[in-house]
Amino acid sequence: MSVFNRAKLVDDNFLRFLDGWGDEEGVVGERVVPGRDLSDFVRDGFPLTGHEILEFFESQIAARHLDFIARILRTEDKSYYTIGSTGHEGNVAVGAATRHTDPAYLHYRSGAFVMQRARVGGYPDMVRDTVLSMVVSRDDPISGGRHKVWGSKALWIPPQTSTIASHLPKAVGAAIALERAKRRHIDLEIPEDSIVVCTFGDASSNHSTAQGAFNTACNAAFQRLPTPILFVCEDNGIGISVKTAGGWIEANFSERPGLKYFDADGLDIVDAHKVALEAVDYCRRFRAPTFLRLGVVRMLGHAGTDQEAEYLTLEHIEATEAKDPIIATARIMLESGVATVGDLRDRYETMRDCVRGYADEVVTLPKITTLEEIVEPLAPYHAEAVGDDAKVVVARDLRVKAYGGENRLPEKSAPKHLAAQINRALIDLMVKYEHVVVFGEDVAQKGGVYNVTANLWKTFGSGRVFNTLLDETTILGLAQGFGSMGMLPFPEIQYLAYYHNAEDQLRGEACSLQFFSNGQFRNPMVVRVGSYGYQKGFGGHFHNDNSIAALRDIPGLVIATPSMGDDAAQMLRTCAALANTDGRVVAFLEPIALYMAKDLHEAGDGGWLTDYPPVESFVPIGEGRVHHGEHSDLAIITYGNGVYYARQAVKVLQDEHGIKARVVDLRWLNPLNVQFIAEQASTCGRALIVDECRRTGGMSEPIITAIVESCDPMPRVARLTGADTYTPLGPASRLVLPSRDQIVQYAVQLCAE
Repeated sequence: MSVFNRAKLVDDNFLRFLDGWGDEEGVVGERVVPGRDLSDFVRDGFPLTGHEILEFFESQIAARHLDFIARILRTEDKSYYTIGSTGHEGNVAVGAATRHTDPAYLHYRSGAFVMQRARVGGYPDMVRDTVLSMVVSRDDPISGGRHKVWGSKALWIPPQTSTIASHLPKAVGAAIALERAKRRHIDLEIPEDSIVVCTFGDASSNHSTAQGAFNTACNAAFQRLPTPILFVCEDNGIGISVKTAGGWIEANFSERPGLKYFDADGLDIVDAHKVALEAVDYCRRFRAPTFLRLGVVRMLGHAGTDQEAEYLTLEHIEATEAKDPIIATARIMLESGVATVGDLRDRYETMRDCVRGYADEVVTLPKITTLEEIVEPLAPYHAEAVGDDAKVVVARDLRVKAYGGENRLPEKSAPKHLAAQINRALIDLMVKYEHVVVFGEDVAQKGGVYNVTANLWKTFGSGRVFNTLLDETTILGLAQGFGSMGMLPFPEIQYLAYYHNAEDQLRGEACSLQFFSNGQFRNPMVVRVGSYGYQKGFGGHFHNDNSIAALRDIPGLVIATPSMGDDAAQMLRTCAALANTDGRVVAFLEPIALYMAKDLHEAGDGGWLTDYPPVESFVPIGEGRVHHGEHSDLAIITYGNGVYYARQAVKVLQDEHGIKARVVDLRWLNPLNVQFIAEQASTCGRALIVDECRRTGGMSEPIITAIVESCDPMPRVARLTGADTYTPLGPASRLVLPSRDQIVQYAVQLCAE
């Protein structure tokens, strides 16, 4: 039996059910049984009226017919997404029990929830919007034709592309942020007693990302921190082709500390509605994590291409279809006299015609036709506005208070090292932007592993500077949630290697939000990461990770990496302004080995210390820095630690070899300033690329490409990179990273050619 015919069987089953029930006599007025008051409850002891169940039925059949049309249009090569909600329509109860202003991070089978939320929110166009999304029309109001997603700005549904629970950490972050934003008097545009709704499947609940989110929520509740999140597990007992052990969800979640557990039958809308109301009420009143297991079934396979018969017996498939929640809802209405067979059939066929009519209309509407349209919302950058924001200087008395006195202002002190200048820049940014929050592992009382966040907690309090669990997924999830709730998060990842534990939170979630919402939603953040190697053999590869390839290929992510203190302060100001103005996500990679560096050529020379730059100064995105710009024999193009060793090498090259080299500090690794690179290479005619990252996947590859594609005539080029290996412990670590002497060696050879 083909996939489409299976859908036809499900469709026919409902109509056969109505035919088998028998038509009712005495249809009048609203076509209900005479004398039936639709304001009465349909079942004793349950708060669901006739009016409400009719509305729920409308939402359920809207979701059902959307699934049908997706498959029909797919056979006509007009639709591109067939994962549906058939069997999960019991989630309509959650859509009814929550407000349309409760932020909702949704599972892809939450169609009936969305249809009901649209009714609650007075939004009449959700059925048409969904068809627009299926056919990837440019007129789709949420993604603009970029993907089929559940989403709506008006209904507080940020679009998710998550398939395996990667949206749970940011949902928890949003719940925690709700209360902190309220205390910070940040305008949330939603009621103060709002909750966050997060739906997912039973199989996804086993994913480590989901488990981290549950743990974070429960840990917050254990500490009596308000965390108003409603986890809704739509438990159909199967993940694509792998069955979930019976009773596992209840056994796993019903006794967790800090998590209130509810269980509802999603195939009985009366029961589901009652329990959903109880769960929502508990979550809203107690501001605590709440878990609602909603028992449902999965019908029509995982998606349109999924052949269930390959891994399920026909008897199992038919038994599942016999539990159809729409048939169950219809049976309740017929038994209680809320509606007649004729009424339900009319509603069902009217919805079919409505959906088909929308499909016939929207398939002719324009789709995205240019690359420019595709990428337009990906990486918004309004350079003038960002610059204006970066230059804003707060009142002097506020800075004096933050620093503890006029004489302690950083511009009045002696030159300082990189870590100190970053710390001062963070203080200034927290004074300037009252919605900045700093968090991560050990950033509060301890001040971070390298004291970069020292005294921030004392100065600004635990509401703005706080420690997190030792979980990078949680840290980046919190950042997304805080950003979505109007704050400007500065999360810290202690070491670059630790970022890889949670990279999908940036790749799949944070950096995709503006893209898939067509710029309507955003989660700004500046992620500070202790980065790179050269720590004199300490810590091995976990503390000397020099791989940034996983960051470089994330669409829309800005990557900044200063090498000196004055640059760091000015670049942080730019990053904060970019996140604040354009909602961007920034990775700020700080060379750990240079945090405390003071000297450049010899002990006591203070060559790596800098003055604190004027508070109105900043470095525009992409703007590099040239040291020894009067030299033109060779351009050493580098960044981070490479700048330090290249500047050491410049002295040796001039004193011992008569070669006058300039050092080109890129400062911004993404977007890469191709024109700047080409100009520097062309001016000197020779370019040595010093890349502390690995030879494969490091920065040398795009830099060489920029030179090859943009320089005519082609300068002579060589590259010195880190080795394609993990960094060993102890003195052997020096063998895998570029050194001053290697730079000299490569430079002499290049200039001799």
